[in-house]
Order: sequence, then C-alpha cells, then structure tokens
Amino acid sequence: MELEGRIDELWETGELDAAPIEESIALLDAGDVRVAERGAAGWTVNEWVKKAILLYFRLRKVERVEVGDLEFLDKIPVKRNYADLGVRVVPPGVARHGSFLSEGVVLMPGFVNIGAWVGPRTMIDTWATVGSCAQIGADVHLSGGVGIGGVLEPPQARPVIVEDGAFIGSRAVIVEGVVVGEGAVIAPNVVLSASVPVIDVTGPEPVEHRGHVPPRSVVLPGTRTKAYPAGNYDLPCALIVGARSASTDRKTSLNDVLREFEIAT
Repeated sequence: MELEGRIDELWETGELDAAPIEESIALLDAGDVRVAERGAAGWTVNEWVKKAILLYFRLRKVERVEVGDLEFLDKIPVKRNYADLGVRVVPPGVARHGSFLSEGVVLMPGFVNIGAWVGPRTMIDTWATVGSCAQIGADVHLSGGVGIGGVLEPPQARPVIVEDGAFIGSRAVIVEGVVVGEGAVIAPNVVLSASVPVIDVTGPEPVEHRGHVPPRSVVLPGTRTKAYPAGNYDLPCALIVGARSASTDRKTSLNDVLREFEIAT
C-alpha cells in the first residue's frame, strides 16, 4: 500500500523518483503484482501498476541492449533467467522486462510486452504478440501470428484478457480490452474489438455481445449487412456457432475442433 501510494503521488505531481518506479516494475517482472486481477466480481484493474509502467517509460533512457550477437536500441531491457523460471524461449522470441511468464510457458519467435502476465503452460506461437498489460491465462494457445493488443492508457482502462484454456487461431486479432472467456475457441482471422459484435447464432434468435466472448464459445469470423446512404455494406462481426464439449476438449488441434462443428478447415 505504501508503494501504491507513492506511485499515485508521483503520477499526480509529475516527479520521477527512480526507487519506487523500479521496484514496481521488478514486482511486475517477478509476477508479484499484476495489472489486472480476477475476483468474485470479475476483473479489476490495478491502476497504480499501469501508472508505474508509464512513469518507467519516462524514467528510462534509450540505450544499446546486446543479447549475444543481437543488438537493440530501446528504453527497456529484455527479460532474463528463463531457466530459473522454467520457461522455454526459442530464438528470437523476446519478452520485455516487466512482463511475467509463468512456469511451463513456451515462447516461440514472438513478443511479450511490458505489463503482460502469461499463465502456466501457455503457448505463444511464432510471430504471436502479447501487447502491453494483456493478461493471458493458463493452458492458453496463441497460434501463429495472433495479435493481442496492448492497452496501457488510460490507466483505468481494462487490458485484453484471455482466460484459462482458450484457443486463439492463427492471425486472429483481439484488442481494446476484450475479454475472451475460459475455454473459448477463436477461429483463424477473427477480429475482436470493443465495437465488433459477437453474435450467438445457435438459438432461434441472435444474442449479441460486445467486448466479451462467453466461456467455451466457438467463434468464427462473420459479416453483418448495414445500410448506408450509398448502399448496403457488410461489416465484420464474430459468430458464436457452438460451445466446446468434452469431446471437443479431447481434440488435438484447432482444425479438429472446427471440424466437429462441420466447418471446413
């Protein structure tokens, strides 16, 4: 609480005091604090942690970072000590200092930004990106080229959240604080933002969600026609076409899951 109060004070005054800022980022890096946490009432954003990250950017200076034969020019160092964490990182996968990777995480040649939290046994596949402050649960699979957006400002804004056991298909994009519920399956090329409707089409009438994918939903890319003065045009949406079952959970790949719903892959 003392550290939180000091960060809030620095945020209000605009001062830069290195010690509490660096301590906050070190706690983030170790997984001892998080940008957002799930409680009985849902997800809560720890605004002071976001403020600490923004202050850290102001505090740090651009400098050369050498990693073996590779050289970078950045304000924030890269994460280290993967062996101690029990994390596998395949070159040139990069996680920034101030992100947290739980035991059993596999980071292929992708990127994890500061403030992100990644749960145990999660796979971050090739060229997948986990944006600043994103919260990724346990046993999640982020397929190749997935884009998880960063939500750093304003401090009170909810980050993108992918809950435990979700499967995100290749080239899917999730931004603007969208929450993907536990066990959901997001097909390739689905784009989810705060304004993109997620429409459950499994019943007699469509049921629309925004900013949230219900747990265990199987979601495909879709379009919905909207009338404009110049004519009718199809706008992107996402379609919930079913729910994961016990048999779906036993499938070994996203293609197997989608075939169960008679979807060509």
